[in-house]
Amino acid sequence: MVKIVEDVFSKGFLEVHETDTLSSCLSRFKEEMPPVLAVLDSNGNYKGVISRKWIIRSSLAASVTKVKALMRPAPAVTLHDSLGKVAKLMIESEIRQLPVYSEEKLLGFVTDEDVIHGAVMEQWGNTRVEEIMTKKPFVIEEDESVGAILSLLRSEGISHVPIVRDGKLVGIISIYDIIESVFQPRQRQAAGATVGEKVPVLSISAKGIMVTPVVTVLPQTKLRDASEQMHKFDISSLVIVSKGRPVGIMTKRDFLEPLAQMEKPVRRLMVQFSVKDVEIDEIQRGFIMHDFESFTGRYGETLESGTLFVYMKTHGTNFKGDQLIH
Repeated sequence: MVKIVEDVFSKGFLEVHETDTLSSCLSRFKEEMPPVLAVLDSNGNYKGVISRKWIIRSSLAASVTKVKALMRPAPAVTLHDSLGKVAKLMIESEIRQLPVYSEEKLLGFVTDEDVIHGAVMEQWGNTRVEEIMTKKPFVIEEDESVGAILSLLRSEGISHVPIVRDGKLVGIISIYDIIESVFQPRQRQAAGATVGEKVPVLSISAKGIMVTPVVTVLPQTKLRDASEQMHKFDISSLVIVSKGRPVGIMTKRDFLEPLAQMEKPVRRLMVQFSVKDVEIDEIQRGFIMHDFESFTGRYGETLESGTLFVYMKTHGTNFKGDQLIH
């Protein structure tokens, strides 16, 4: 059975108000550990979402900045949407926690982890990691600086980089690690610093902040087992190794992309009428609609998608005086 949103989403949700501060949000995240918080306005209406990661990555003063400054509107999904559709929306919106609605009622949220876990429980979970991993990942030597790592992350649009010593994997660093270990302490120090003090953060070496040991899997590992490892260690990436050397990397996005590609686009052949100075009674309308429904049914698969424009005008009358339509 192919799973849908109803099978994997988390019912219920925690909320904050758009006028609350980011610090109060962080407190909620620390106490409850939800994947996301729903943001409500003063009337209790849902307005968007906010995640802990967005707050941590921002340079805003959490004690005075309101939630409204960082919240984002997220595309809504329904109970019967496919996991492929949800994965596609997550990639397009760059939001990994989407609200689940039944008619006008917010029921809860579905996360990227929900989607991945649901998908790997199907036959797709037997796929080998090497089939979807990002091959030949960028790597950084352990003695390289944080500045060099930041430059690589920005120029290549990546969020994680394996750290190596003579080609062998010794650690991993993400943009989150840099923010949490380097820039946030610098901001706290700067708040009480005197004029002339400097914090040379960009010169810190990779081995000074890298995460170790690294959770790794082999190229032949099944996606189901790889997903379980990510969930068990609460991590967002896995390094794929062969003989101790990194040969690939997998993030949650690497799971989502093939799922999104499985979602078949809806193709429809639309008929648009342009009628000028033409009077059509119900009987004529019925005949016309039948003809075009027959046409789209016959040729819709061949034409796939598009719009058929139908222009109608009169050209005289018949012997009864009824208008002729062309």
